[in-house]
Amino acid sequence: MKVWQAFLEALQSLAANKMRSGLTILGIVIGVAAVIAMISIGRGAQNSITGSIEGIGTNLLFVFRGGDESVRNPKHLTLEDSQALADPFAAPSVAGVAPLLQGSGEVTYGREGTVTSLIGVTPDYETVRNVRLTEGAFFNQEHMLGRASVAILGPDTADTLFDRHEGVVGETIRIEGQPFRVVGVLAPEGGSTFGNQDDRVLVPLTTAQTRLIRRGGLNRVDVVIVQAVNAEAVPQAVDEISQILRTRHRTAIGADDFTVLTQQDFLDTAKVITNVLTIFLGGIAAISLLVGGIGIMNIMLVSVTERTREIGLRKALGARKSDILIQFLTESSVLSLVGGIIGILLGWGIAILVGRIAAANDAPIDPSIGLDVILIATLFSTAVGLFFGLYPANRAANLEPVEALRYE
Repeated sequence: MKVWQAFLEALQSLAANKMRSGLTILGIVIGVAAVIAMISIGRGAQNSITGSIEGIGTNLLFVFRGGDESVRNPKHLTLEDSQALADPFAAPSVAGVAPLLQGSGEVTYGREGTVTSLIGVTPDYETVRNVRLTEGAFFNQEHMLGRASVAILGPDTADTLFDRHEGVVGETIRIEGQPFRVVGVLAPEGGSTFGNQDDRVLVPLTTAQTRLIRRGGLNRVDVVIVQAVNAEAVPQAVDEISQILRTRHRTAIGADDFTVLTQQDFLDTAKVITNVLTIFLGGIAAISLLVGGIGIMNIMLVSVTERTREIGLRKALGARKSDILIQFLTESSVLSLVGGIIGILLGWGIAILVGRIAAANDAPIDPSIGLDVILIATLFSTAVGLFFGLYPANRAANLEPVEALRYE
């Protein structure tokens, strides 16, 4: 039997039972669409996360409290630590240092209010993090020394409080009930995987320590951001930072009470997490494709039973076992292939829809619909049809003509 003839007969047979064929195809459609959508969204999330991390800067390092698990009661990071890291003689690979104090609090203006992130920073934060302002100016040393009641708003925070983010410099807001004068507005950065960078309030570090975010010690900080002189100097900067902090904290090598993370560390961790999630979601979606394959096998077994006399007649007229086998395998393959094509289009549409919904909620995810995913889904759906159609086809091919003609 020619392949083209088998294909046409398969279409005719499936068209004779449109409702049954359609419901069987639906199982494959759902499975393929789920695989396409989940893998594409997972890849899009990974690209979004890595893009956010890369946007921070290739030469930035982050120093946190806590390191080796064997170290009990690790020392806190302090302003003195950050000042020591900024010493050009002890750390020639370091270009800038910016200690941070992070917390949250209520910010109000008149009857409007919001709870947002509060970040205590030094003037060096502007250059280390390459901060841009749409209006106003960043903090200076006078603000630090005087523990000034001044604040810089993210554009979303300004919109919430003033219904605008222009012309707000000079206005007075309240942070945790205390009056602060607005001296600047941050340029929009857009949403990111790490939260909305446009919804935050910056205040001088000394002001945050004494009036807003108390840590049990005036010199404590949560994070120290270090800027290396360039991307190539990052490994050397890590060694210099580690040596300085070991000396100050009096810890031995291998017993650090601090952690230095580079951008590559964040990227590696993010990729591992997103890869695991993508595989997990893709595996769950593949289960629905397996269920669709079982549906194909069921429908083909029913078809063999209904067409027993037809099979007997064809074999009596000279049809070979291979002809019957090819015929039923072609029918199951057509079911899965049609379902696969429709599933690809549906999965593509779902992925795009999820991307637009995410973008509308300030969590940009650009689904990555690669050709490899489409090919894998198509081949997998066809393989499912062949695999689950093999038993019914073999059963039909092995029917004895005399017994089949007697079947009622």
